[in-house]
Amino acid sequence: MTGMYSKVPINGPKYQRIAETLRASVRSGHYPPGSRIPTEAALAEEFDVSVPTVRQAIAVLRAEGVLISRHGVGTFVRDLHRLRRRSRDRYGIARSRPGLLSDNLRHEITFAGRVGAPADIAELMGVMAGTEVILRRRALFSRRTGEIEEIGASWLPVEIAGGTYLEEPTVVPKALFRCVEELTGRTYGHATDRWVARLPTPGEILALKLPTGAAVLHVVHTARDERGAVVEVSESIWPADRIEIIDDYPIASEARPGVASDV
Repeated sequence: MTGMYSKVPINGPKYQRIAETLRASVRSGHYPPGSRIPTEAALAEEFDVSVPTVRQAIAVLRAEGVLISRHGVGTFVRDLHRLRRRSRDRYGIARSRPGLLSDNLRHEITFAGRVGAPADIAELMGVMAGTEVILRRRALFSRRTGEIEEIGASWLPVEIAGGTYLEEPTVVPKALFRCVEELTGRTYGHATDRWVARLPTPGEILALKLPTGAAVLHVVHTARDERGAVVEVSESIWPADRIEIIDDYPIASEARPGVASDV
């Protein structure tokens, strides 16, 4: 909400100017988290515009995650608390304590079983598309609000997870990678995360209860064992306004070959 693009030119469309005024009121604390903003009719009178214009402004702020509308109740300022993901620290933290990686959230396994690997996952796993793999789909919910915060999936080779409790639709007692390590005796040695910001699919809109125009962040995480063999491919999808990525790392003194960045 803040930054070099947060200010709308005075001659911008009316709905954008109204959105910026409301956005500034939220930032200043005039409308604190959880408070209800005035009705569309009241705002239309205040800004001397039509109700559809106000509705456009509210739609912008809903897409940004600033506001949330509750049918039959009103429009409220969202709690702007963001989940934090520190990818480089995740495995070390999980090895140092019991429980799940995201034990601050309530986990639900929505599917577990054997499926044919889709082409993109199969490519990462180094197998043919359609090869039988174990799929575990999950949904994570805030313990405080009950709202869904993340949906995701983990794809595991049948030779690793087949015939084990990982085929059951139950929440495991510890981080999934620790379960895999105990079952196989293989140690996770290297991981690659690929991040994409994109518009959600219709299914993701329903699952995450997203407003029109909202974006998602999608990470595909490929984990390999100490020999370089893929042991897990996982996906996590969050509403873009509810996640903060923190990448804390030492700065190398020289470049590594083959790892140039485009930006």
